[in-house]
Amino acid sequence: MNNLIEYKGYVGSVEFSEEDGVFFGKVQGIRSLISYEGTTAKALVSDFHGAVDEYLSLCDEEGVTPEVAYKGSFNVRFKNKENHRRAAIYAITHEQSLNSFIEEAVEEKLAAVNA
Repeated sequence: MNNLIEYKGYVGSVEFSEEDGVFFGKVQGIRSLISYEGTTAKALVSDFHGAVDEYLSLCDEEGVTPEVAYKGSFNVRFKNKENHRRAAIYAITHEQSLNSFIEEAVEEKLAAVNA
């Protein structure tokens, strides 16, 4: 089962409450709370689309720029300071920025996952 759905660049979670017999979720990666639900998968997707459209419409009415998830920048915090140091030294010795090294490492990991 795919636990994510996408619409207009927004990614939403998919969860199920056995107690209530309902699918539900929220848009991921933004601060605004955009939630949706449905008793069937089709109803969940429809409510997700409606919630995103309503959010975009509300932002437009209020003259506010809608939040965008996954803009291409994020802070990386290493649990192990030594890994940070080693990554920086690797990047320097390979004449690249730490950012490009991290991006390259992520691309390699994702390529391996998708292979």
